[in-house]
Amino acid sequence: MVGLTNGSSSHLNGSNGHSNGVHKKPETSWGFGTRAIHVGSEPSTETGAVIPPISLSTTFKQNGVGNHLGFEYTRSQNPSRAQLEAMLASIETGGAEALAFASGSAATATVIQSLGSDAHAIAVNDVYGGTWRYMMRVAKDLSGLQIGWVNPEGSAEEVRAALRPNTKLIWLESPTNPLLLLPSLPEISALLSEIYSQPADVIASLNYPPKRPLVLVDNTFMSPYFASPLLPIHLPDGTTTPGADIVLHSITKYINGHSDVCMGALVLPPFSPVHEKLQFLQNAHGAVPSAFDCYLAQRGAKTLQLRMQAAGSSALLLAQTLRDHPAVEEVIYPGLSTHPRHAVAWASLSPHARRWIKRLPGVGPDGAGDFPYSGIVSFRLRNQAQAFKFLETLNIFTLAESLGGVESLAEHPATMTHSSIPEVEREERGITGGLVRMSVGIEDSEDLIQDALSAIEAAVLVGNN
Repeated sequence: MVGLTNGSSSHLNGSNGHSNGVHKKPETSWGFGTRAIHVGSEPSTETGAVIPPISLSTTFKQNGVGNHLGFEYTRSQNPSRAQLEAMLASIETGGAEALAFASGSAATATVIQSLGSDAHAIAVNDVYGGTWRYMMRVAKDLSGLQIGWVNPEGSAEEVRAALRPNTKLIWLESPTNPLLLLPSLPEISALLSEIYSQPADVIASLNYPPKRPLVLVDNTFMSPYFASPLLPIHLPDGTTTPGADIVLHSITKYINGHSDVCMGALVLPPFSPVHEKLQFLQNAHGAVPSAFDCYLAQRGAKTLQLRMQAAGSSALLLAQTLRDHPAVEEVIYPGLSTHPRHAVAWASLSPHARRWIKRLPGVGPDGAGDFPYSGIVSFRLRNQAQAFKFLETLNIFTLAESLGGVESLAEHPATMTHSSIPEVEREERGITGGLVRMSVGIEDSEDLIQDALSAIEAAVLVGNN
């Protein structure tokens, strides 16, 4: 593959829409699974290889000074990374450009660096522990970042109240980690559209930032299959408001899906005003993935649709089973009809996920009833001792950090993924000793449920002694 530009799938597809003499319909009309398999993975024009070769070269020949085939040095761009970025921009529906990084944390740092010094950001207060760590223990000291924390499930008026003249970013996780709280992107976007429809002098008099802040959604837990935050939002009153400005992924999780790659990505909608700056920072600080990791991530993403459907279906069965168990104090899974934000969960689904879910038995109009909502289930046992016994008794679920792999994992947020957050703050947020987070993989559902039930029975004995 030669002559590619960063994140652009048009060069990969060919401007005439043909490959080896066979006419292909435009990728915009393809379904999710088709895009994941074919965009960025066209057969080699040099050899006809169905799987494009991994480009391990660190530098590229120039036919004259500045006259090259789209690649100069692998930190700036690499054919394997360009192929991956083209696929990412395609499967994150509503996306146009993607930038891959060596980790999700590197992608996080790049966005925050792009804000400049003494910027203010609004963030939901149940963020991933690594995001909290970078904001509060790195950016706060190095660049003077100020954070206004808001309740993820509070009204958009909380965001309005948190706005300052130097607010440049609104950081959302949907759902949050590990409590699966659901911010309402439509409400926040509608609020911003209302504010920034006013004259500049009115905006200034209200002490709001002069430019509409960027809205970022960390879409890692849902993956591009279950949610499409970049798409424009159609409101109940018939108006349309913009979706997110940036989507962030830890590719380590669902997109790669095999627990063997550490990588992150940012995906941007068409005509993004921040693409050039983020691309510059990607190259300048050089936290980019290797060509081989890009190949693995792209290979993993080709089965994303099937994996998310399998994980979501099993996660729903597990959540239903836990909901009915007397030893379980609370089950947190937005796909359950008993979840207080069930309607918000339905509204947040991507068009392709909603089409699939509507065909499932037991799902009524507008999402009535239980439905699959990605593969993460959080729940509470009575105390930390029970949670530890549960985790240590599991056989099929592996006690480990991370999530989104083909294998099922379980972890204790308070002492593992969120241990960097002070204990008092963890408790206030509800990350208690009895909380367990489970990442459901694609093993047989019956085996996973039996594994969880057996571990609960062992945990209950701890509580009775």
